[in-house]
Amino acid sequence: MKLKAKIVLLAIVPFLAAIASIETGVRQEATALAETQHATTQAAYMASKEIELKHYVELATTAIAPLYNAGQDNARDDAMLRTRALDILGKMDFGKDGYFFVYDMHGRSLMHPREPDLVGRDLWDLRDPQGTLTIQQLLAAATRGGGYVRYVWHRPSTGKLASKLGYVVPLERWGWMIGTGIYLDDVDATLADIDQRAAANIDRTMQWIDAIALAGLAVIALCALVLNVTEYRSADAKLKRLAQQVVDSQENERARLSRELHDGISQMMVSVKLLLESALARFERSEVRVPAAEAALSTSVARIGDTLREVRRISHALRPSMLDDLGVAAALEQLTRELSDESGIEIGFTQIAHTHAAALPEAVNTVLFRIAQEALTNIVRHAQASSAALSLEISSDAVTLTISDNGRGFDVAHALVSPRAGVGLRNMRERLDALGGKLSLSSQAGHTIVSARVPVVASALQSPALQETSL
Repeated sequence: MKLKAKIVLLAIVPFLAAIASIETGVRQEATALAETQHATTQAAYMASKEIELKHYVELATTAIAPLYNAGQDNARDDAMLRTRALDILGKMDFGKDGYFFVYDMHGRSLMHPREPDLVGRDLWDLRDPQGTLTIQQLLAAATRGGGYVRYVWHRPSTGKLASKLGYVVPLERWGWMIGTGIYLDDVDATLADIDQRAAANIDRTMQWIDAIALAGLAVIALCALVLNVTEYRSADAKLKRLAQQVVDSQENERARLSRELHDGISQMMVSVKLLLESALARFERSEVRVPAAEAALSTSVARIGDTLREVRRISHALRPSMLDDLGVAAALEQLTRELSDESGIEIGFTQIAHTHAAALPEAVNTVLFRIAQEALTNIVRHAQASSAALSLEISSDAVTLTISDNGRGFDVAHALVSPRAGVGLRNMRERLDALGGKLSLSSQAGHTIVSARVPVVASALQSPALQETSL
């Protein structure tokens, strides 16, 4: 694993672990708080409902208290007083599901305003769906002097079974149990709404934490990207500098070899040629002629002359002295003239120097000469062209070298990607990249153009007017 990947992992893994721990802790604390809120709210609601029920039952007993107390003095009218009390209780209600009910202590229904068919029935053994003896629970609470009972009963407004909280008290002299109840659907709905809002708040908090985590990851990713791009640019710059150093080393080595060939080997060969010519002249002036020796010497002189010309050609190809002495224009003119003479291809050269044209640095001169040398060599070897043209245009901010020919052309896309076909083109492009230049290619049968543009800074004024030279 690379160092950059390790650094990114060391940044991301602890961050994600911390976010996960925070999210887990927050969720647990929020859930516990929601449960506490649910229990507190439920207790408060139930306490308020119990007070409300007790108040309702007190109102009911107060309403029938005169009748209940009157029965103590007049036992003969006691039955009539009970009937009147039942009528009063039957007319008292609080809402569509709020009513009073009366049972005797044996479980027989005496009054039920919402379910009159139950009146007179013995409900001692009545059980709810869970098997609980409902009426017996209520009577047990009344026997203890009154109390609260939670049970299941039909809700009049819906006709369905619902949870209900009842409060009952005894009327001992009459042997009654009087009570009322409140259905807990509303309480359950309220608690469910509170739970739902708490869950929504928890989810919203988790979303915020996730958003913060994503933002953190985005920042880490952005930093990693910036680091990667910075390192890539740094590496690319270093690679370009290294490539330029390699090119400079090559050029320096070519120049050294060129000087060695021109000043060393070439001079020695000239000396050998002069000695051979002197020996041949002596043979020719001698009274004793040796034709075989004269022929051998003559052949040696011719061979050494050919070798000397080849050495000079190699020396010139390695690094023409004219490039350093007179500049790239003169070197390009000499190159086109030599290749035209050697190949028989008509090659023209044009130089265009604008007003305030910039002086070309040595590196630019070298790159332009090598590009022209590579392009013209390709034309001579592969293009099968009959004519070519080379143009050098120098302005105040850039220099443009254009090489064109009327040869058979080539596939530009294939040449750029092929590891074998595009070596020369890639070398041109790499040389220009080191100087911030650009290489443009266009090729079809009968017309191919290679253009190299290099930006330069005007450091010296050239000729005062536009100049053009054609060869």
